[in-house]
Amino acid sequence: MKKFKVQKSFQEINERIRRGKAVVVTAEEMIDIVERHGAVDAARRIDVVTTGTFSPMCSSGAFLNFGHTSPKIRASRIWLNDVPAYGGLAAVDCYLGATEMTEADPLNSVYPGEFNYGGGHVIGDLVAGNLIRLRAEGYGTDCYPARRFEKTITIHDLRDATLFNPRNAYQNYSCAVNMSDKTIYTYMGMLRPRMGNATYATSGQLSPLFNDPYYQTIGIGTRIFLGGAQGFVAWPGTQHNPRAPRGKNGVPREGAGTIATIGNLKEMAPEWLSGASMLGYGASLYVGIGIPIPILNEGLARFTAVKDEDLYAQVYDYGMDYPKGAAKSLGEVSYRDLRGGEIVLNGKTIPTAPLSSYYKARQIAALLKEWIERGTFLLGEPQQLLPSIGEKSDPS
Repeated sequence: MKKFKVQKSFQEINERIRRGKAVVVTAEEMIDIVERHGAVDAARRIDVVTTGTFSPMCSSGAFLNFGHTSPKIRASRIWLNDVPAYGGLAAVDCYLGATEMTEADPLNSVYPGEFNYGGGHVIGDLVAGNLIRLRAEGYGTDCYPARRFEKTITIHDLRDATLFNPRNAYQNYSCAVNMSDKTIYTYMGMLRPRMGNATYATSGQLSPLFNDPYYQTIGIGTRIFLGGAQGFVAWPGTQHNPRAPRGKNGVPREGAGTIATIGNLKEMAPEWLSGASMLGYGASLYVGIGIPIPILNEGLARFTAVKDEDLYAQVYDYGMDYPKGAAKSLGEVSYRDLRGGEIVLNGKTIPTAPLSSYYKARQIAALLKEWIERGTFLLGEPQQLLPSIGEKSDPS
């Protein structure tokens, strides 16, 4: 185990936050600080680095409790604005998934489907305070005799509203192209034939898990920015894969770690949580996430100074290989080139476009920085770190 020249604890940094003495910078700002002063001096100067991402995250949803009715109902079938929610919980609990569609939606029977309204839009409307039509049906029991219930509600009428997302903030992701001869519509957006465009899905050097590639500070109980409120990492996300190939800087070169997140939906804001319609694919939910990285040592200082030019994604063909389950990398591209607007693959120059918003990721990192500097956001020390493998110390 390597001994670091700088060693801090969560408790020490939180005490500095309480006293208004903590030095907080965004991941963008940390790049210049490490370049000018070196990792050791940067670790002495900086206490927390903030990150951010704002992107569609399909594996998202909300647990809702609408309170007991009179007479009471055991709601086995539930709709919110005609979007079905899962009622296989307790009497008036349900789970609304971001990708569920209204029952009347034509889906892709009229291709490409527009997918105008789904679970992500309902969640966005709830957060915005809009009216929602709640319908419930039950099969009738001695203790829950009602068989139907209908009411117009807002989020304030719900007893509980908890955002719980099984998989968020993917640590790296694919770059998508289409090698077929027709335009296709995917969760990576519209892809033109014969590699006419390429899309990607993270905020690069601002992305949370890029800045702590071995999850040395992130785990169960980590306090995060979630949808405009304070939330938490609840568990490793589904499909969490720390065994992905990594570069010399420790950063995965393809999809790797993920987090499950949880927070109070009633405290969130539509600016940071909103429904999305993806032409020809379905509905989703744009989720804003920011994770503060405590600079416990110079290794973390170096990790949080990672630059787009040192981050790489694999390019996959979503036209033929991916849908067959036989995707193989067509090449590797840097986030500097992706964000620069074009990549070169097999001698062809391809224009690029992001699904995520770097502008809003930058806003999230800045807002999280402000919260910490004001002392309204303390670091949550994880009770168990995310599963990881490989060398966890400074890769140099």
